[in-house]
Parts: sequence; structure tokens; C-alpha cells
Amino acid sequence: MGKLRNQIGNPVITFLLRSPLHGLLSRNMLLITVTGRKSGKAYTTPVGYVRVGDEVAIVSSPDRSWWKNLRGGAPVSVRVQGRQLIGAGRVIEKPAEVAADLIELLQAAPQYQKYLGLSLPPAGLPHDRAALSAVARTRVMVKISGLSL
Repeated sequence: MGKLRNQIGNPVITFLLRSPLHGLLSRNMLLITVTGRKSGKAYTTPVGYVRVGDEVAIVSSPDRSWWKNLRGGAPVSVRVQGRQLIGAGRVIEKPAEVAADLIELLQAAPQYQKYLGLSLPPAGLPHDRAALSAVARTRVMVKISGLSL
């Protein structure tokens, strides 16, 4: 069902993010374009994002493939808030590093608590460190720097 949803939903979201109606989604969604390491082909996909400091953070599932092209760092193009920007993307895969980045993300965007199934009290550290570790093992984080948002 998820693959079918992506096949139908992603083109609609992509269309909206490229249109004058981008404001409906562009506060928390962007289009990221990465270049295939082997094919050299450009791949564009819509993803949710959070601004964390001067970077954009994207949480992805390890079973997705687009982010693998950013291992070791790579230039990326993003269409965000109606603007096309170039930045540098890098992947965080080690669970301990993902956990630390998830804490930053949750502090910047508390609404992600429900999506990730985590609770972050006002003190800023999760109630259940084991739950944070479990989530970190099932996610990768992509950070994009060098964007002028």
C-alpha cells in the first residue's frame, strides 16, 4: 500500500511544490534532487523537513533509496518555499548520532513527537531513552547545509 501511495501521492505533492500553490505544503515539505552515484541521473523526491539552526534536517527510513546517494556528502538541489537552492547534503546513519540529531529536531519541531512516537518534555531530553534508541535504529537523518533560507 505504501508504494502505491507514493506512486500516486508523490507526483501530486511534487506538482504542488512546483506550482504557485506551494504554500499549501512548503512550510514542512520540500523537493530534494540528488544525483545517482552510479547512474549520474538526477532523482527528485518530496520529503518532510525541519529547520534546525542553519541546516535543514530530514528524517528518512533506511528502506528508501534516495538518501544513499548522499553518503560521504554530496551537493543537492532543493525546492523549498518556492525557491530553488543548492546545498551540501550528508547522511547520519549511526544510531547514537541519529539519536542526538533527533533530540535537536524534536526541540525545533515538537510536532514530530507524534510521528516518531517519542515524548520530549520541556527540559529537552526524552522521558524514555530506550525508545529514543529504538527509533534511532530505524531511521537515518539527512542534513543539508549551505542553504540561504
